This record gives sequence, structure tokens and C-alpha cells, in this order.
Amino acid sequence: MWASSRRPLSSLEMAVVEQNSVALGVTIDALMENAGRATAEEATRHLPSPPARVAVVAGTGNNGGDGTCAAFYLLQWGYSPEIWLVHPPVEIRSRAARRCFDRIQNRVPVRIGIPRAEELATMPLVVDALLGTGQSGNLRPPIREAVAAIRASGAPVLSVDIPTGITDPEGLRPAWTVTFTIPKEEMETGAVGDLTVRDIGMPPNAWRQTGPGEFHFFRPPPESRGRNGRLVIVGGGPYTGAPALAGLAALRSGAERATVLTPSVAAEAVRATGPNLIVRAVGSDRFRPTDVPEILETVRSAPPGAIVIGMGAGAHPETTEALGSVIRALARELPMVVDADALAAMPTDLGQDGTTPPVGIIATPNAGEFERVFHGPTGGTFEERAEAAERAALEHHVTLVVKGSPDIVTDGETTVSNLHHHVAMTVGGVGDVLGGVLGSLLSQGVRPLHAARLATYWTGEAGLRAAVHRGYGLLATDVIDDLPAALIAGLQRVERPA
Repeated sequence: MWASSRRPLSSLEMAVVEQNSVALGVTIDALMENAGRATAEEATRHLPSPPARVAVVAGTGNNGGDGTCAAFYLLQWGYSPEIWLVHPPVEIRSRAARRCFDRIQNRVPVRIGIPRAEELATMPLVVDALLGTGQSGNLRPPIREAVAAIRASGAPVLSVDIPTGITDPEGLRPAWTVTFTIPKEEMETGAVGDLTVRDIGMPPNAWRQTGPGEFHFFRPPPESRGRNGRLVIVGGGPYTGAPALAGLAALRSGAERATVLTPSVAAEAVRATGPNLIVRAVGSDRFRPTDVPEILETVRSAPPGAIVIGMGAGAHPETTEALGSVIRALARELPMVVDADALAAMPTDLGQDGTTPPVGIIATPNAGEFERVFHGPTGGTFEERAEAAERAALEHHVTLVVKGSPDIVTDGETTVSNLHHHVAMTVGGVGDVLGGVLGSLLSQGVRPLHAARLATYWTGEAGLRAAVHRGYGLLATDVIDDLPAALIAGLQRVERPA
């Protein structure tokens, strides 16, 4: 089962796993068939002997497909299912759910609309297949009226995957729930009755590794407002290209604005990359502790959505001290990516002294930095390295992206690997590109773990696309150029009807 996570998963994370399962060759039809059969098997545990009646109250999404598929199996086993479809069949949203409905509609009584409480009151069991994962907030018509009828009937209820209205005080409170693969995050505070978890055949790698489903984590900007996400990059000095690469990658991955704070010696070189970046010179040849007040004032005067800090700054002790002061001052105010030279400066006691923990830090060590800063092994098995990364993530209150082959992504509770990249991406600067994508996603409101999963896969996809034309002559700027195309293809893949 879900060996990669110590906690329930959200509906969004389950959508990712489902899409990754499809990419690994398991169709939505197969998953729905398995879910429907599992639901039917659970229903028989609470029904009298055949030909006992059973009501299936279904919506038009995949949860409804699970319910109508369950009705098919119950009929095969001698029971007498009856279906209430709260919306017209033309509104069924997926091919898989439509197939399940078409298979059963002429073989059992089907009523279109909201059931009456008295119709359900004589049923020994009502199967709730109205919404499932993805529901939030209070119920809306006609689901609200259907739930009210089920409640008023007094009939015992078996919910499919997640009880309908679990976050609504007027939602269903079933006697039983059958959920698939793993308990869901919404169940932590909602009443689900006796819970059964059933395996429906999702491949283990669908949750252990990143896949195309990670694009579910991207948050397209509202049409009414356009792009959002302002990012500040604190880096450069001895090395001028790193913060520029991060800034350009952030813009190519959807950030509205990228501002680079860099020592004066590097400012002109960063500006020379083009007019897209806002560049503010701070100090002289490198960051020093005396530069910290100016950095903090600049950031706080117009707070960005996130900060990326460290790339190209150098390892001078004064620079390390300055970066550490910036991290300590801002970690509880803004999400941030701590990369490269800032890793050695990261305070080790953030969130450990009883004070407010960091808003959200993503740390991005390579293998050597993982060993030096987080005391992780450079060798050993993947499992040993992953366990060390989990311990370090929990100890430091960060989400770790340990770069390598594979990358290890963990917040200490959920761990996935990323193998989606090209060997030519080991060229200098690609780590800075990854940092920029991470920062862009954080600035747009994506949770740190989700940002880390999406950024590693997305950057790898861009690199694979670029390598088709550049081969082993790939440059970091080539990866940046292919980020938009990789996003367009990824979103089309996850948004198309199942």
C-alpha cells in the first residue's frame, strides 16, 4: 500500500497518483472497475441475502461511475439494485463513468433526479456515490437535496471513497465508508463510520515516483487577474550567471516578476541577460553582514510571494553569515528556496525552540551538500538515503530535494523519487534553473512538497525536450526555453477528460 507516506493524502494528491497510474499503463476504466467491484463486495457485507434491494445514489463524476459499476456487480450476484442519478445522463463527465452507466441502465430501475426520503426508507442499504474526492466547502443543489433525502430516510449508508458533504455540517454521516488505496486527508476531521481501505490496482510507482500527474499541482492564474507570483532572488557575487538563470526560469515557469538582489560586482552582468529581470545592487563584491538590513528592507517594503537564496553567492565566511541572517529573519514570514551557498548558512534551530516554525523552506542539496550540511550518506541504497533525507527534513523543518539520480523529494512524511531527466542536464546551471522553478511555484501559492515534486519533474521534462535538439550539448538556458512547452503539454495531459 502507501509505503511512501505516513499521512493521509489529499484529493489533489490522489488525482496525481491516478494520472501517474494511467501513465504507467493502468487505465481509468480498470481503476473504476476495480473500485466498483470493491464497493459491491463491501455492500454485500451489510445487506441481507439476495435478492435484497439496494439503492445507489450517484453523481455524474467518477465517484458516480464507481457506484453504477457496483450496481452492475450486485445485479450479477443476485441483488436488486436501484439507481438514482441526480443529474441527467448527458452530464456524465468521463468515458469510464459513462461506460459503467450504459452497461447497467437498461437492466435495473434508473430514476433521474433527487430521491424522496420515503423511497429510500425501505432500503436495507443506500450506497452514497455522489461526489467522492475533490469535494470541498458546503454542498450545493441538487447534491444538497439528495443528501437531505438520504439523511431523512434513516436508511444505513455506505459511502464510496469519501462521504458526500464531509466538510459540511449537513453532509452525510455514513455507517460505513469504503475508500481506495489510502485514507484521504478530508477524513481526519469528518465522520466516516467504519472505514475499509481497498486496493484497486494502482501501481506502486504511481506514488513512489514523480510522473505526468504532478502537473495537477500547477495553479493556472485566474483569467480575471492574469499571472501572479512575485519572486526575490538573493544571490550572485563571485558568480553572476546563477541568479540570472534562476530569475529567467522563474519567469518562464509562470512568475509575474523576478527581482534579483545581488552585489554590485555582479549587477551589470545580470542586467546584461536582458530586460526581463529587475536587478537591485546590494553592497560591493560579495554579501556581507552589513548588507543584511538593506536586503531585509527591500524585501519587506514590497513582500514577494517567495524568496530564492544562495546561488552564486560564494562561500566566504562573511557571506555565509549574511545569508544565515537573512534566512533567520525571513523564514517565518515568507516561503523560500535555500540553494547552493546558502545551504551551509541555514540555521539548524528553526522551529525547534517552541517558536513559530518556518512558513515553508525547500532546501536543494546535491549529494556532497547533503553529506556536509545534512549528514546524509553519499552511498548506500536508495532506501537508506531516503530514510536519512526524511530524518533531516523533519529535524530541520524543511522540504528536501536531494539532487541526484534519482532525486529524493521529502518533507519527512511523504517521500517520492524523480528519475525524469536527461544525463546531459548535469551541465552547470541546471540546478539554478530548478531553484527558479521551485521559487516560482512557491510564489504562486503551491505547497512546498507539491512544488518540489512538480518542479523536479517539470524541469526534467524540459530538459528531455531540449535534449532532442541539443543532445549532449545541452545548456541550462535550453532547459529554460523549453519550460513553457513542457507545461502546456503537461496541463493538456492532466486536464483532458478521462
